[in-house]
Amino acid sequence: MTFHRFVALGDSFTEGVGDDDPTRPNGLRGWADRVAEVLATHTDDFGYANLAVRGRKMDGVINEQVPAAIELNPDLISVYAGGNDILRPSVDIDAISARYDVALGKLAATGARLVVFTAYDPGGSAIFRPLRGRFAIYNEMVRWSAQRHDATIVDYWRLRDLRDERHWDSDRLHMGPRGHQRVAIAMLDALKVPHTLTVDLPATVTRTRREVWNENATRARQSAAPWVRRRPARASSGDTVAARWPTLSRLD
Repeated sequence: MTFHRFVALGDSFTEGVGDDDPTRPNGLRGWADRVAEVLATHTDDFGYANLAVRGRKMDGVINEQVPAAIELNPDLISVYAGGNDILRPSVDIDAISARYDVALGKLAATGARLVVFTAYDPGGSAIFRPLRGRFAIYNEMVRWSAQRHDATIVDYWRLRDLRDERHWDSDRLHMGPRGHQRVAIAMLDALKVPHTLTVDLPATVTRTRREVWNENATRARQSAAPWVRRRPARASSGDTVAARWPTLSRLD
């Protein structure tokens, strides 16, 4: 299938955090760019916009990105939202899922092919494992909305090979380049778009228990601590960040 105007909505997952590329806006590449690069090879008149901004919660995606996406008249839309809401100390999953469902209805009404993502399974994470039930409930709501609006699902929860830490950035919160490549493959496969993308994993490195502990402690200081410090001020990592590709562009 050929697409001509692809618009991606969401948070850091879709912005591409963890997949560094200093030649691109915000210094990132990400799975959505990788998908766009493949889609551009199938047609001469291709445009791609990425409206995602790190730290955005559900209402930010709905209020800021959904109207902007509709204005771009896309024929392919991807949406991932809700993960940042679920990580908060308190969240009404039914309420955010209801707002999500309304937003999907507006996007589906454009006639574009709609792709939605479930949330990742945190069962393998010592830090986020306690929230696994929240993510599972939210994913069921996503699947329900996707069925209602005839959306294609990329089931992030079921990509079990992503439990391999070689797919992840050093912060273990965002995917690294290999993880973004893996998600790009999953989306292209879901759309049945031919491609030649693969994931090459380096050899595994055996570490002692102390080395693993030290790595976890370093990640907590560098990643978790700043996140905790922003909470009392209601600040977000995306407060000073703009959308990477706010208008339709071609990536070759």
